Amino acid sequence: IPLSSGMILLTWQKIAPTALLYQISPSLNMEILIMLAILSTVLGGWGGLNQTQMRKVLAYSSIAHMGWTVIIALINPNLTILSLMIYIMTTLTLFMTLNLSSTTKIKSISNLWNKSTPMTMIVFLTLLSLGGLPPLTGFMPKWLILQELIINNNPTMAIIMALSALLNLFFYMRIIYVSSLTMFPTNNSSKHHWFFTPTKTTNMIPTLTIISSMLLPLIPILIIMT
Repeated sequence: IPLSSGMILLTWQKIAPTALLYQISPSLNMEILIMLAILSTVLGGWGGLNQTQMRKVLAYSSIAHMGWTVIIALINPNLTILSLMIYIMTTLTLFMTLNLSSTTKIKSISNLWNKSTPMTMIVFLTLLSLGGLPPLTGFMPKWLILQELIINNNPTMAIIMALSALLNLFFYMRIIYVSSLTMFPTNNSSKHHWFFTPTKTTNMIPTLTIISSMLLPLIPILIIMT
């Protein structure tokens, strides 16, 4: 499917079920939530390991992130909304960048260095934020969710969720490694491309990049609000 359609499926389509989950959160069963969260995070982590298409990687990443959204719905529904908002912002940044550069495969990202180095750095920062690597924004909801699980006497679940997050971070790091450290040497003339006037808008990408990577210092305010 086109990248724009994939972006809608992974962002807009999650708002309605998450809103419904938020509304019925007091009547949810914690055992069912734990089972769904474990299945989602493990399936999303393992499924994305051997993928070469960025759309498939992001699809499995979406499955894994829904596990984090579901697990905290009963304990602290506000964190469910926060997790979804940060995920949507980060995914929008990544999809808009990939759409602008017409990149659909991991191999294509390695060629993106020759076209636009800032775009490549945005893709890498956004991937690391999706993986929850500190000190990026994606680490914020995972940190708060793990803290809530420990406070509510669920340390075993917190450990399982943290370990499953390493699977996601691993295949994000693998994408960055393949794209940057294993790039095939090219002639010097091919590394300089003339920059034509862009036909696609880029106004939202800088703002979304800042939101998806630099909001961690706001975590004390969010702790007070939640």
